[in-house]
Amino acid sequence: MNKADTAFILAAAGLVLLMTPGLALFYGGMVRRKNVLGTIMQSLILISLVSIEWVYLGYSMSFGPDVGGFVGDLSWFALSGVTNAPSPDYATTIPQTVFMIYQCMFAIITPALITGAFAERVRFVPFLAFSLLWAVLVYNPVCHWVWGKGGWLANLGVLDFAGGLVVHATCGAAALAGVLVLGPRKGYGKTSFMPHSLPMTIIGTGLLWFGWFGFNAGSALAANEVAATAFVATHLGGMAGMLMWVVMEWIAQKRATTLGAASGAIAGLATITPTAGFVGPNSAIIIGCIAGVVCYLAVNAKSKLGLDDSLDVVGIHGVGGIVGTICLGFFASTSANPGGVDGLFFGNASQVGKQLLGVVVVAGYAFAISWILFKVIDRTLGMRLGEDAEVQGMDSTEHSETAYNS
Repeated sequence: MNKADTAFILAAAGLVLLMTPGLALFYGGMVRRKNVLGTIMQSLILISLVSIEWVYLGYSMSFGPDVGGFVGDLSWFALSGVTNAPSPDYATTIPQTVFMIYQCMFAIITPALITGAFAERVRFVPFLAFSLLWAVLVYNPVCHWVWGKGGWLANLGVLDFAGGLVVHATCGAAALAGVLVLGPRKGYGKTSFMPHSLPMTIIGTGLLWFGWFGFNAGSALAANEVAATAFVATHLGGMAGMLMWVVMEWIAQKRATTLGAASGAIAGLATITPTAGFVGPNSAIIIGCIAGVVCYLAVNAKSKLGLDDSLDVVGIHGVGGIVGTICLGFFASTSANPGGVDGLFFGNASQVGKQLLGVVVVAGYAFAISWILFKVIDRTLGMRLGEDAEVQGMDSTEHSETAYNS
């Protein structure tokens, strides 16, 4: 047991939890004022819902004893046998309870990220049903494939340092499925959907960026050199993403926007996530710049494709997570992390193929299961708001509240 490692991961867990209310503000500022509380609530309530699921099912399915490389068994149901002694398989210098609660924070924010895709048009109770089933059927198995001992993708050498596949690719694929099944908001393409409070979004960006240091550096699972590598790469990837997004705006529109700066930062942070503990500073900057360009183009393509991805989950998180996962196959270096691998640019071309396999499998699985869940829940519970309710807004129709009284 290492006290420094334990204190570090406890702090990192708190930082990752902070990302969920940070995300609530990030998304809440970008919707219309009649939907701000409903949008915030969709992130906030998942802290409770997914934590309960994690205790009884999620942790055991994700990290429990392996069943055929696909999922963990339920021997750790209700945290049975999960003690303050270190696990022999995960984070061997900290209590297993600390590892468990740290991973719980990842499970919380992942379905919360999806909510930006269908913002302003879903009912609350069907949303809860989707989120719970999605955590069980998508997040938990994929987490085991990539991070669990015996997971089949891990056994094939697919790498994901902090969630490019497990978090961002899964939520991006689910977001695309939701956009296709639920359709656009009423008036999409004809009505202006201007953000009601960009200062709120900027505050959310700051909280997300701050929390991301726990998200990525904490994934070293120890207070060591790899954590330092990931911390530096996280900041450099985020700042490079912001810079390149603003440059792209200037080239295309001859102006830079605060929303663009915030979007670019999140794109850079999402893209560096799978590679953070495997790359050096210069590679991190290059990856962040790639994120700024590619995610900007992806977000701007949605209107041409007629996709109402309300808050750009597919273009930022989905595309960013996939691009970052592939970049790992090119930029990873054992000089940055002796326990990692070398990528194509350091003499190991095979890692690119492994990363591409991970992308195809994870994104394909997440999309298929999410599409089925959206279809079934929409037809049985009615996930989409009625037209009148959508016009009035979620705050009043779903929660009987208003964010602003004047």
